[in-house]
Amino acid sequence: MLKKIFGKKNSSNKNAKTEEEILALIDRDRLPKHVAVIMDGNGRWASGQGMVRSAGHASGVKTLKTILRAAVDLKIEAFTVYAFSTENWKRPTAEVEFLMKLFADSLARELDEMDELGIRIKFIGRLDGFSPYLQEQFDNACRRTANNTGVKFNVAVNYGGQDEMLRVMQSLAKEVQAGNVAPDDIDVSMIEERLDTAGVSPVDLVIRTSGDMRLSNFLIWQTAYAELWFTDTNWPDFTKAEFYKALLDFSQRDRRFGGLSKKK
Repeated sequence: MLKKIFGKKNSSNKNAKTEEEILALIDRDRLPKHVAVIMDGNGRWASGQGMVRSAGHASGVKTLKTILRAAVDLKIEAFTVYAFSTENWKRPTAEVEFLMKLFADSLARELDEMDELGIRIKFIGRLDGFSPYLQEQFDNACRRTANNTGVKFNVAVNYGGQDEMLRVMQSLAKEVQAGNVAPDDIDVSMIEERLDTAGVSPVDLVIRTSGDMRLSNFLIWQTAYAELWFTDTNWPDFTKAEFYKALLDFSQRDRRFGGLSKKK
């Protein structure tokens, strides 16, 4: 069962079942510019299959490739995924080590294709927390795709929304201390230009899989007016059809941004 908040179900969704049928219902002029995804449920999926958790993470990478390609096809402006949080270091050592290897292997395997698709990759978070080898791979991927004009693909690794805001405040505090900025002159633009996602539009739609309904410290500033969409489906089982359902639901919502409804 799909769980949704901040939007009513639309009856036109009920009869559409195939990817093509759902896609045909979407108003392309009302697609989100920036989609953010909390890819949850890899471990739960693996446990349900009688597999080790690492198998779930490996399967999740395949799902990510499918959904990212769908975002490319729809010309979504920005696509951000929560790949590894600042809290994920608390997981078992073997699982963390597998994830580090999975990041490295996936980049090596997929970078050529992403570059050909015009995807611009950026890794956000405290990158200095990773090994020099992995940092070099992250940097190489970013430099190689920096001039691409397609989907802005942000991968949040060693990332936490509160940590990001802390880093922004520390940066501004240093500017004030140096006498370069007066406290009263600090404005929204000065904050946003210091965010990890600087230069990318605010998040329009957050998708979270695997049943939990919370942001889990993800893009706190950027999701201030984002629409939220939740599903019980574990990430490895998340399909293009379900992605299209989320986009369809988004396209039918009345976004007021604190103002009056635009619907008559």
